Amino acid sequence: MGDTLREETHGHVRRLTLCRPERYNTITPQLRDELGAAIDAAERDAGVRVILLDAEGAAFCAGYDLDWSTEAQADEESGARPVWDSVRDQHMIRSFADTWAKLHDCSKPTVAAVQGWCIAGGTNIVFNAHLIVAAESARFGYPPSRVWGVPEAPWNWVARLGLQNARRYMLTGDEFTAAEAREMGAVLEVVPDTDLHDHAMALAQRIARVPGNQLEMITWSLNAVADQMYDPTSSRRLGTLFDGVARHTQEGLDFVARSGEVGFREAVRERDRPFGDYGEREESPDGPIDA
Repeated sequence: MGDTLREETHGHVRRLTLCRPERYNTITPQLRDELGAAIDAAERDAGVRVILLDAEGAAFCAGYDLDWSTEAQADEESGARPVWDSVRDQHMIRSFADTWAKLHDCSKPTVAAVQGWCIAGGTNIVFNAHLIVAAESARFGYPPSRVWGVPEAPWNWVARLGLQNARRYMLTGDEFTAAEAREMGAVLEVVPDTDLHDHAMALAQRIARVPGNQLEMITWSLNAVADQMYDPTSSRRLGTLFDGVARHTQEGLDFVARSGEVGFREAVRERDRPFGDYGEREESPDGPIDA
Protein backbone atom coordinates (compact mmCIF):
# COMPACT_ATOMS: atom_id res chain seq x y z
CA MET A 1 0.00 0.00 0.00
CA GLY A 2 1.45 3.36 -1.03
CA ASP A 3 0.49 6.98 -1.45
CA THR A 4 -0.06 6.69 -5.21
CA LEU A 5 -1.16 3.07 -5.55
CA ARG A 6 -3.57 0.78 -3.70
CA GLU A 7 -3.13 -3.00 -3.87
CA GLU A 8 -5.87 -5.57 -3.34
CA THR A 9 -6.12 -9.30 -3.97
CA HIS A 10 -9.37 -10.80 -5.26
CA GLY A 11 -8.89 -14.55 -5.51
CA HIS A 12 -6.20 -15.02 -8.15
CA VAL A 13 -6.42 -11.39 -9.36
CA ARG A 14 -4.09 -8.70 -8.04
CA ARG A 15 -5.77 -5.32 -8.44
CA LEU A 16 -3.52 -2.24 -8.61
CA THR A 17 -5.39 1.07 -8.40
CA LEU A 18 -3.94 4.51 -9.08
CA CYS A 19 -5.27 6.54 -6.16
CA ARG A 20 -4.51 10.23 -6.57
CA PRO A 21 -7.78 11.30 -8.22
CA GLU A 22 -7.42 14.90 -7.09
CA ARG A 23 -4.28 15.09 -9.27
CA TYR A 24 -5.76 13.11 -12.17
CA ASN A 25 -3.40 10.26 -11.16
CA THR A 26 -0.48 12.06 -12.77
CA ILE A 27 2.93 10.43 -12.91
CA THR A 28 5.58 11.10 -10.28
CA PRO A 29 8.77 9.25 -9.35
CA GLN A 30 6.85 7.78 -6.40
CA LEU A 31 4.18 6.34 -8.71
CA ARG A 32 6.91 4.85 -10.90
CA ASP A 33 8.54 3.16 -7.92
CA GLU A 34 5.33 1.94 -6.30
CA LEU A 35 3.86 0.56 -9.53
CA GLY A 36 7.09 -1.15 -10.51
CA ALA A 37 7.43 -2.81 -7.11
CA ALA A 38 3.77 -3.88 -7.15
CA ILE A 39 4.04 -5.51 -10.59
CA ASP A 40 7.22 -7.33 -9.55
CA ALA A 41 5.56 -8.56 -6.36
CA ALA A 42 2.50 -9.79 -8.25
CA GLU A 43 4.64 -11.64 -10.75
CA ARG A 44 6.55 -13.37 -7.94
CA ASP A 45 3.38 -14.35 -6.08
CA ALA A 46 2.40 -17.87 -7.11
CA GLY A 47 -1.20 -17.20 -6.07
CA VAL A 48 -1.61 -14.36 -8.56
CA ARG A 49 -2.64 -15.29 -12.09
CA VAL A 50 -3.83 -11.93 -13.50
CA ILE A 51 -2.90 -8.30 -12.80
CA LEU A 52 -5.66 -5.69 -13.12
CA LEU A 53 -4.66 -2.02 -13.32
CA ASP A 54 -7.31 0.65 -12.84
CA ALA A 55 -7.69 4.10 -11.33
CA GLU A 56 -9.86 6.18 -9.03
CA GLY A 57 -11.59 9.37 -10.09
CA ALA A 58 -12.56 11.05 -13.32
CA ALA A 59 -9.29 10.30 -15.12
CA PHE A 60 -7.14 7.22 -15.49
CA CYS A 61 -3.93 9.23 -15.85
CA ALA A 62 -3.37 12.70 -17.30
CA GLY A 63 0.33 12.04 -17.85
CA TYR A 64 3.38 13.41 -16.10
CA ASP A 65 2.93 15.82 -13.22
CA LEU A 66 4.52 18.99 -14.52
CA ASP A 67 5.07 20.42 -11.03
CA TRP A 68 8.30 18.48 -10.72
CA SER A 69 9.24 17.83 -14.36
CA THR A 70 9.17 21.42 -15.64
CA GLU A 71 10.75 22.74 -12.46
CA ALA A 72 13.62 20.27 -12.81
CA GLN A 73 14.31 21.40 -16.36
CA ALA A 74 13.96 25.06 -15.40
CA ASP A 75 16.65 24.57 -12.74
CA GLU A 76 18.85 22.95 -15.37
CA GLU A 77 18.46 25.84 -17.78
CA SER A 78 19.00 28.48 -15.08
CA GLY A 79 22.33 26.98 -14.11
CA ALA A 80 21.08 25.73 -10.74
CA ARG A 81 21.87 22.24 -12.03
CA PRO A 82 24.44 21.03 -14.58
CA VAL A 83 23.62 21.56 -18.25
CA TRP A 84 21.58 18.91 -20.02
CA ASP A 85 23.37 15.59 -20.35
CA SER A 86 21.58 13.33 -22.84
CA VAL A 87 22.96 10.18 -21.21
CA ARG A 88 21.83 11.22 -17.73
CA ASP A 89 18.46 12.19 -19.17
CA GLN A 90 18.21 8.83 -20.93
CA HIS A 91 18.76 6.98 -17.67
CA MET A 92 16.13 9.12 -15.95
CA ILE A 93 13.33 8.76 -18.49
CA ARG A 94 14.20 5.11 -19.19
CA SER A 95 13.56 4.40 -15.51
CA PHE A 96 9.93 5.37 -16.17
CA ALA A 97 9.63 3.63 -19.55
CA ASP A 98 11.15 0.41 -18.20
CA THR A 99 8.64 0.41 -15.35
CA TRP A 100 5.64 0.77 -17.68
CA ALA A 101 7.15 -1.97 -19.89
CA LYS A 102 6.74 -4.42 -17.02
CA LEU A 103 3.04 -4.52 -17.93
CA HIS A 104 3.99 -5.90 -21.34
CA ASP A 105 6.95 -8.03 -20.32
CA CYS A 106 5.09 -9.61 -17.39
CA SER A 107 4.58 -13.36 -17.73
CA LYS A 108 1.11 -13.00 -16.21
CA PRO A 109 -1.77 -11.43 -18.19
CA THR A 110 -2.24 -7.72 -17.49
CA VAL A 111 -5.61 -6.02 -17.92
CA ALA A 112 -6.17 -2.25 -17.74
CA ALA A 113 -9.47 -0.46 -17.13
CA VAL A 114 -9.48 3.14 -18.40
CA GLN A 115 -11.88 6.03 -17.81
CA GLY A 116 -11.64 9.72 -18.62
CA TRP A 117 -8.31 11.22 -19.60
CA CYS A 118 -5.58 8.75 -20.54
CA ILE A 119 -3.15 11.02 -22.32
CA ALA A 120 0.56 11.61 -22.84
CA GLY A 121 2.38 9.65 -20.11
CA GLY A 122 -0.88 7.89 -19.34
CA THR A 123 -0.72 6.22 -22.74
CA ASN A 124 2.90 5.30 -22.06
CA ILE A 125 1.60 3.25 -19.15
CA VAL A 126 -1.63 1.75 -20.39
CA PHE A 127 -0.63 0.83 -23.95
CA ASN A 128 1.76 -1.70 -22.41
CA ALA A 129 -1.08 -3.70 -20.86
CA HIS A 130 -2.00 -6.91 -22.64
CA LEU A 131 -5.73 -6.08 -22.66
CA ILE A 132 -7.46 -2.71 -22.29
CA VAL A 133 -11.11 -2.16 -21.42
CA ALA A 134 -12.27 1.44 -21.84
CA ALA A 135 -15.19 3.34 -20.42
CA GLU A 136 -17.26 5.44 -22.80
CA SER A 137 -15.73 8.57 -21.23
CA ALA A 138 -12.15 7.54 -22.03
CA ARG A 139 -10.08 9.92 -24.15
CA PHE A 140 -6.62 9.12 -25.46
CA GLY A 141 -3.89 11.19 -27.08
CA TYR A 142 -0.32 12.44 -26.92
CA PRO A 143 -0.50 16.26 -26.87
CA PRO A 144 3.23 16.70 -26.00
CA SER A 145 3.99 15.67 -29.58
CA ARG A 146 3.02 19.26 -30.45
CA VAL A 147 5.91 20.48 -28.32
CA TRP A 148 8.09 19.11 -25.51
CA GLY A 149 7.80 15.38 -25.99
CA VAL A 150 7.88 12.13 -27.95
CA PRO A 151 6.19 8.87 -26.82
CA GLU A 152 8.58 6.76 -24.78
CA ALA A 153 7.68 3.58 -26.66
CA PRO A 154 6.39 4.37 -30.19
CA TRP A 155 5.99 0.66 -30.92
CA ASN A 156 2.94 0.66 -28.65
CA TRP A 157 1.18 3.14 -30.89
CA VAL A 158 1.86 1.12 -34.03
CA ALA A 159 0.85 -2.13 -32.34
CA ARG A 160 -2.36 -0.62 -30.97
CA LEU A 161 -3.49 1.70 -33.76
CA GLY A 162 -1.72 0.43 -36.88
CA LEU A 163 0.94 2.44 -38.70
CA GLN A 164 -1.32 4.91 -40.51
CA ASN A 165 -3.38 5.78 -37.45
CA ALA A 166 -0.26 5.94 -35.29
CA ARG A 167 1.17 8.51 -37.70
CA ARG A 168 -2.08 10.46 -37.80
CA TYR A 169 -2.40 10.82 -34.01
CA MET A 170 1.27 11.10 -33.11
CA LEU A 171 1.95 13.75 -35.77
CA THR A 172 -0.96 15.94 -34.64
CA GLY A 173 -1.23 15.16 -30.93
CA ASP A 174 -5.01 14.99 -31.44
CA GLU A 175 -7.22 13.21 -28.94
CA PHE A 176 -9.41 10.23 -29.84
CA THR A 177 -12.41 8.76 -28.10
CA ALA A 178 -12.96 5.34 -26.61
CA ALA A 179 -15.16 4.42 -29.58
CA GLU A 180 -12.45 5.50 -32.03
CA ALA A 181 -9.88 3.56 -30.02
CA ARG A 182 -12.06 0.45 -30.26
CA GLU A 183 -12.47 0.88 -34.01
CA MET A 184 -8.69 1.08 -34.46
CA GLY A 185 -8.08 -1.90 -32.18
CA ALA A 186 -6.35 0.13 -29.47
CA VAL A 187 -8.73 -1.22 -26.82
CA LEU A 188 -10.53 -4.54 -26.53
CA GLU A 189 -13.98 -3.17 -25.75
CA VAL A 190 -15.91 -0.12 -24.59
CA VAL A 191 -18.46 -0.25 -21.77
CA PRO A 192 -20.57 2.30 -19.86
CA ASP A 193 -18.63 4.12 -17.15
CA THR A 194 -20.83 2.68 -14.44
CA ASP A 195 -19.93 -0.84 -15.57
CA LEU A 196 -16.20 -0.37 -16.15
CA HIS A 197 -14.68 -1.67 -12.93
CA ASP A 198 -17.06 -4.59 -12.51
CA HIS A 199 -16.66 -5.55 -16.17
CA ALA A 200 -12.86 -5.39 -16.06
CA MET A 201 -12.77 -7.42 -12.85
CA ALA A 202 -15.12 -10.01 -14.34
CA LEU A 203 -12.81 -10.34 -17.36
CA ALA A 204 -9.76 -10.69 -15.11
CA GLN A 205 -11.55 -13.31 -12.99
CA ARG A 206 -12.60 -15.24 -16.09
CA ILE A 207 -8.99 -15.34 -17.30
CA ALA A 208 -7.86 -16.36 -13.81
CA ARG A 209 -10.00 -19.54 -14.02
CA VAL A 210 -7.29 -20.95 -16.31
CA PRO A 211 -4.32 -22.54 -14.51
CA GLY A 212 -1.51 -20.10 -13.88
CA ASN A 213 1.12 -22.10 -15.76
CA GLN A 214 -1.11 -22.17 -18.86
CA LEU A 215 -1.58 -18.40 -18.68
CA GLU A 216 2.13 -17.75 -18.38
CA MET A 217 3.04 -20.02 -21.28
CA ILE A 218 0.43 -18.37 -23.51
CA THR A 219 1.53 -14.89 -22.44
CA TRP A 220 5.20 -15.64 -23.09
CA SER A 221 4.31 -17.03 -26.52
CA LEU A 222 2.23 -14.00 -27.51
CA ASN A 223 4.81 -11.58 -26.13
CA ALA A 224 7.44 -13.27 -28.28
CA VAL A 225 5.35 -12.50 -31.37
CA ALA A 226 4.95 -8.84 -30.35
CA ASP A 227 8.66 -8.54 -29.55
CA GLN A 228 9.60 -9.99 -32.93
CA MET A 229 7.17 -7.76 -34.83
CA TYR A 230 7.81 -4.46 -33.07
CA ASP A 231 11.19 -4.69 -31.25
CA PRO A 232 10.02 -2.92 -28.06
CA THR A 233 13.53 -2.59 -26.59
CA SER A 234 14.89 -0.61 -29.54
CA SER A 235 11.70 1.42 -29.76
CA ARG A 236 11.94 2.42 -26.09
CA ARG A 237 15.61 3.31 -26.46
CA LEU A 238 14.93 5.59 -29.43
CA GLY A 239 11.70 7.01 -28.03
CA THR A 240 13.22 7.98 -24.70
CA LEU A 241 16.26 9.49 -26.42
CA PHE A 242 14.11 11.65 -28.69
CA ASP A 243 11.84 12.55 -25.79
CA GLY A 244 14.86 14.12 -24.11
CA VAL A 245 15.88 15.90 -27.30
CA ALA A 246 12.32 17.22 -27.79
CA ARG A 247 12.38 18.73 -24.31
CA HIS A 248 15.59 20.61 -25.18
CA THR A 249 14.81 22.03 -28.61
CA GLN A 250 14.31 25.78 -28.74
CA GLU A 251 10.56 25.21 -28.79
CA GLY A 252 10.86 22.93 -25.78
CA LEU A 253 12.92 25.49 -23.86
CA ASP A 254 10.42 28.20 -24.77
CA PHE A 255 7.59 26.02 -23.44
CA VAL A 256 9.36 25.57 -20.10
CA ALA A 257 10.07 29.30 -19.88
CA ARG A 258 6.44 30.10 -20.65
CA SER A 259 5.33 27.61 -17.99
CA GLY A 260 7.44 29.51 -15.50
CA GLU A 261 5.78 32.79 -16.50
CA VAL A 262 2.10 31.81 -16.61
CA GLY A 263 1.99 28.37 -14.98
CA PHE A 264 2.04 25.04 -16.76
CA ARG A 265 -1.73 24.75 -17.05
CA GLU A 266 -1.97 28.00 -19.00
CA ALA A 267 1.07 27.09 -21.11
CA VAL A 268 -0.66 23.82 -22.03
CA ARG A 269 -3.85 25.70 -22.89
CA GLU A 270 -1.92 28.06 -25.14
CA ARG A 271 -0.33 25.12 -26.93
CA ASP A 272 -3.64 23.31 -27.45
CA ARG A 273 -5.83 26.33 -28.16
CA PRO A 274 -5.25 26.31 -31.96
CA PHE A 275 -6.34 22.67 -32.05
CA GLY A 276 -9.48 23.19 -29.96
CA ASP A 277 -9.17 19.97 -27.97
CA TYR A 278 -8.23 18.60 -24.53
CA GLY A 279 -8.65 21.45 -22.04
CA GLU A 280 -9.95 23.73 -24.79
CA ARG A 281 -13.09 21.65 -25.34
CA GLU A 282 -16.13 23.41 -23.91
CA GLU A 283 -17.34 20.29 -22.12
CA SER A 284 -14.00 19.91 -20.30
CA PRO A 285 -13.27 23.32 -18.71
CA ASP A 286 -10.60 22.04 -16.33
CA GLY A 287 -8.76 20.03 -18.94
CA PRO A 288 -5.86 17.63 -18.46
CA ILE A 289 -2.85 18.83 -16.52
CA ASP A 290 -0.06 17.11 -18.43
CA ALA A 291 1.94 18.70 -21.21
